[in-house]
Amino acid sequence: MSTPTNVTDSASSPRCNALLGAGRKAAVIIASTSAARGEAADTTGPILVEWLRGRGYETPEAIVVRDGEPVGQALRELLVDTPEADRPRFIVTSGGTGLAPDDRTPEFTAELLERQSPGLIYAMWRKGLESTSSAVMSRGVAGVRGRSFVINFPGSKGGVKDGITVIDDLLEHIQTSVEDTTDHGPRV
Repeated sequence: MSTPTNVTDSASSPRCNALLGAGRKAAVIIASTSAARGEAADTTGPILVEWLRGRGYETPEAIVVRDGEPVGQALRELLVDTPEADRPRFIVTSGGTGLAPDDRTPEFTAELLERQSPGLIYAMWRKGLESTSSAVMSRGVAGVRGRSFVINFPGSKGGVKDGITVIDDLLEHIQTSVEDTTDHGPRV
């Protein structure tokens, strides 16, 4: 699967606006004990970083941490310890969403969110079910803290690619909603 990175159609199309994230920061956190120890390669971080950079976000290399509490620490550093003006606008985690005892990414994420958006996770499950029944085992969450949007992707390459397919179509609307720059028109 490739994500669009070139402007070839109407600039109003969110899938064609390659610079959607221009002037904004993004971050990727990988929850993988084996990758953090150097025993396995991080296979999802590069995919996510490339996607976000392709959309115009200033995205450093993925932060790779052990499953469990280190995920919570990485999220707190980005969402609490970093001054609000410097926080990433988009944070994607990959891994730690399953049923193993140290798969705690959703719990650490949920405790930091002000509002959740479960429909996005539902859409990712639905997309994943096209390929594998195990997609519904992912317990990820998505939501907002301040002007930052956070979403948990599964730790598999297939789950990440499915997540990108779903979220890429919604990225512009997510961003303008979180930044409160949408024109909703008169409210009745």
